[in-house]
Amino acid sequence: MVEYAPKGLIGLLTPQANTTVEPEFFILMSPGYAFLNARLVSDKPTIEARLGDYFAGIAETADEFANAPIGAYTFACTGASYLEGRAREEDTVKRFEDTRGRPFITAGRAVADALHLLGATRIGLISPYPPSLTEASIGYWRSHGFDVAVVGNAFNAGSDFHPIYSLAANAASTALDQTAAEKVDATVMLGTGMPTLGPILAHAAHAERPVLSCMSALAWRALAVFDPALREFASARRYFAGEGWRERYHVFIGTPI
Repeated sequence: MVEYAPKGLIGLLTPQANTTVEPEFFILMSPGYAFLNARLVSDKPTIEARLGDYFAGIAETADEFANAPIGAYTFACTGASYLEGRAREEDTVKRFEDTRGRPFITAGRAVADALHLLGATRIGLISPYPPSLTEASIGYWRSHGFDVAVVGNAFNAGSDFHPIYSLAANAASTALDQTAAEKVDATVMLGTGMPTLGPILAHAAHAERPVLSCMSALAWRALAVFDPALREFASARRYFAGEGWRERYHVFIGTPI
């Protein structure tokens, strides 16, 4: 047993310049769980090329954990799943799990699992991506059987160091407001680099339609490996609305609860 992870230790694979994954994953964890992080790296000049390198380097990056007692591995990079496609993603997951004997959870598949559990078929998307990657994401969600009814755009091509990772939470909030009139079963905030937890909590306080992000789904699915009760509809619905992590978010950010 690991002293600071008596309930479970999670291996987290994160894109190299991503400044959101680790803080949000920490906030979304439950007491008794911890994670180790390894950075997916690439020297390619474009987002699409880097995403391809991240996907190709999954096994090598996971080797950085050596013999740490990882109970589940997670891939915090949805863009790579969109470009590689559902079939290749599923094949990669199977080969990884067969080799290492532990669950391997991609953020894309975690979102799909969450939407299926919540009974959502008609969905809205909030995208921080350029148009080409947004289109790839729509194809990915359709391959999982979802009807994409509306897409809100939070992309900022003129950001200071990265068009996604430098976004503020209000970018997601604004795009969420723009799609509020559309009747959907759930809304998904795409990407693991756009800050999403504040908008999720603000929305949960006054609306019935669930809003989840790729990070909230990834953390939920990882915790569910160790706590099967989280796979129940009511428990999942409460988790996505902030149960178990709302207070930790406000403490972390330094805002009133």
